[in-house]
Amino acid sequence: MQTHSLPLAFHQISDTVLPGHGQAALLLDLARTQEIVLSEQRVLSLAAAQQTAIAPETYLQALRSFFSQRPERDSSFLLGQQLLPGHYGHLSQALIHAPNLRDALRHICAHYQTLCPLLRPRLIESERLLILYWCDSYGVPALRNQLVEMHMSAVVALARWLAESRFQWRFCFNRPPPRTAEQHQTFLGHDLQFSCQLDAMVISREQAERPWPRASQIAWQLAQQQSPPPACNPSLLNQLYDYLQSRLRQQPVLEQTAQDFGLSPATLKRYLSKHGSHFQAELDLCRTHMALYLLTVQGMDTEQVANWLGFHDANNFRRSCKRWTGVSPSSLRADILARLNQPGWLS
Repeated sequence: MQTHSLPLAFHQISDTVLPGHGQAALLLDLARTQEIVLSEQRVLSLAAAQQTAIAPETYLQALRSFFSQRPERDSSFLLGQQLLPGHYGHLSQALIHAPNLRDALRHICAHYQTLCPLLRPRLIESERLLILYWCDSYGVPALRNQLVEMHMSAVVALARWLAESRFQWRFCFNRPPPRTAEQHQTFLGHDLQFSCQLDAMVISREQAERPWPRASQIAWQLAQQQSPPPACNPSLLNQLYDYLQSRLRQQPVLEQTAQDFGLSPATLKRYLSKHGSHFQAELDLCRTHMALYLLTVQGMDTEQVANWLGFHDANNFRRSCKRWTGVSPSSLRADILARLNQPGWLS
C-alpha cells in the first residue's frame, strides 16, 4: 500500500479555524433578532468584532443553544437561507456571478471549508443528474438533522435568487420521516424522500446547466482566479474520507492509515472518538457511498461491485452491504433507482 513521505495534515473540532466574521456572525444576528442569548455569545461576538477564528466546537455549541431556545421547526431553514453566498470576498463574488447551478455547486464543493465548513458537500455528475450529498465534517449526530436542513435550504435559496426561478429538486434524507414535513415543504419543496442511505439533493443536468440571468463570465473568472486557497487543512473526518475513498480497492487498515496520518493507531482511535466515530464506521461509510455510486450511477451488478471493492466473494459483499445499509445490494439498487425515476419529476 502507498505510504506518504509527509503525514496527511488535518485539523480537529477543537482547533480555531473558522472565521468568526462568517457563519457565526450570521447566527449572532439571527439570535439577536429573536432575543436569544447564546451560550457562546461573548466568544462569538469578540471573534466577529476582531475578525479572529473560532473552533468548530464553539460554533456548534452556539447552534445547540440557538436550536434549544428556539424549538420551532423552521429555525434551521431560516438560518440556512442566510448562509450563501456569504461575506467571503472573492469566494462569495464568484458565487454571485456563477454561469449556472452546476458551476455554483462545483465552486461550493471546492471551497467548502469556508462556505459550508460543518457539512462537506460532494458532487456526483451523471449524464442525466447532479447529486449533491453531504458528509459530516466534525461528527455531531445530535445536530445532524438541523445541519442538513440548514445546508440544503442555503443551496435552494441561493439557486432561487440567482436563477430568479425555482428548481425541481429531489431531496433525500438519511432519517425516518418527521411527524410533519410542513417546514421542509415550505423552504425546500414537496419532493421529499426519507429513510434514504444518505442526505442528498438531486437535480436534472438540464436544469443545472441552464444559464443564469445574473451571470457574468468575466466577473466569474476574475473572482475564481482571486479566490484564496483554504485557510486551514481539512478536518480529520474529511481528510480521512478522502484517504479511504482513494484506497478502497486496497482494503485500508487502521495501522497503515494511522501511519500515513503521522499518528499511532491508539492516537487515531482517540481522535476519532473525539469526533463521535471510529475507524470501522468511517470505512463502512466510504464503502457504502462507493457501493451506491457503482450500483446506480455506474450500473454495475453485485459481482462487479464486490470485485471493485476488493471482496473475494460476492456473498461476503452482500452480507457486508446488508450490515451497512440494512438491505441487500439488489434491493438497495432497486430502491434508489425507483426513488430517482418516479414519474412527474424528470422530463
